[in-house]
Amino acid sequence: MTILHPDRLFPPDPTTRGIAREIFSQIQNAPIISPHGHCDPAWFATNAHFSDPSELLIKPDHYVVRMLISQGLQFEDLGIVSLGGEATETDPREVWRKFARNYYLFSGTPTRLWMDYSFQEVFGLTQPLGVKTADLYYDHISERLTQDAYRPRALYERFGIEMLATTEGALDPLDHHRTLQQSGWDGVVITTYRPDEVTDPDNETFATNLDRFADITGCNLDTWAGYLDAHRKRRTDFRAAGAVATDHGVPSPLTADLNLADCIELYARVRGGQANAGDPALFRAQMLTEMARMSIDDRMTMQIHPGSHRNYNHDVFRRFGRDRGFDIPRKVNFIDGLAPLLNAVGNEPDLRIVVFTLDETTLSRELAPLTGAFPALYLGPSWWFLDAPDGIKRFREAVTETAGFYNTVGFNDDTRAFPSLPARHDMARRLDAAFLAERVADHRMSETEAHQIAYDLTVTLPRQTYRLID
Repeated sequence: MTILHPDRLFPPDPTTRGIAREIFSQIQNAPIISPHGHCDPAWFATNAHFSDPSELLIKPDHYVVRMLISQGLQFEDLGIVSLGGEATETDPREVWRKFARNYYLFSGTPTRLWMDYSFQEVFGLTQPLGVKTADLYYDHISERLTQDAYRPRALYERFGIEMLATTEGALDPLDHHRTLQQSGWDGVVITTYRPDEVTDPDNETFATNLDRFADITGCNLDTWAGYLDAHRKRRTDFRAAGAVATDHGVPSPLTADLNLADCIELYARVRGGQANAGDPALFRAQMLTEMARMSIDDRMTMQIHPGSHRNYNHDVFRRFGRDRGFDIPRKVNFIDGLAPLLNAVGNEPDLRIVVFTLDETTLSRELAPLTGAFPALYLGPSWWFLDAPDGIKRFREAVTETAGFYNTVGFNDDTRAFPSLPARHDMARRLDAAFLAERVADHRMSETEAHQIAYDLTVTLPRQTYRLID
């Protein structure tokens, strides 16, 4: 008995399904390249055993927690500690039982596919999860987690990972990455520079963040020039820790290209706590352009993740802090928003800017045409609410006829839950194989060409986009 069907996500038509199987067979065991994600570098630096199934598979996974909360459970019920140090449920087995009792909620979601893959392929479980099997699952996974084969580094190697990027803020000391570099382990776990906490004046701790930024870098943050120097210093630190990319989570893709005098005045207002109503958005917009210019100098790929209304649930934000999965997509305008940045640096041949969207209406109307107009711009894969089977299909259908395959960058798993990483790549590879098989079946491309594109989407494009190869 197995949980997963071997032909999942393939076309139902027998002929096309056979082509998809053949394409997938050529990329199924290709190395995993994970250039954007949120795994904890401490896992790999310490290589300690994961503590229990709930801590590994439930608490860090926004998709899991979000669904359970939407059906009436509380964070405290899942053993998640509030900012005040409170948690109603402290027994991880009881947390797991709550999850198992509500597992039916995930039917039809990508989370169900990822979880079932992890249960079967990572832990060797073949009975469906439910109330009756909750303890069997918990005991089986717990026993596996005591084995050395289930330590983080061993799983990294078992998953066939070539490179895994984590994401750290501008104020992070990068101690875990330094430990990794000195460990002698061959795995490639690198950091990514995420400066939002010191580029967003709407952040509730922005002023104190800038003070810490000054302390860390030794730069004079009373001046615009000193502030930019602090970013250059931190980017150099991140480069030394292996970083190949930056990441920017912004409310919108608004960019700006102000003259020097206006930049100095704007920075003085936000630094001095005298910002006008429109200043935070304008400052974020200018900083995207400044980050792009710095990427020309240090050759880090720039990733822009706009259009998410973050921390939308005020009560969750107040009690549990930032980034608890309560992000809501919002409508954005890439054409007007990116114009200042792209007209300033978009024709730079050595600059790589990867743009993601949560607003699918922009894919064929704005983003696919833009990637065909500016050599610096690349289209990132489906993200957050859209990294699902139908979302990925819609992405390919919306952009391929205009942007082709080679203005996209392959797949990013964006995961915080480590066991789901191979599951997400498996899903993306199956969907790409299915999409290509349909184009072979209707004679739009040859099977040989489809095989090459499948490999490039899986391996070549992420290597090239993130400069893992020249």
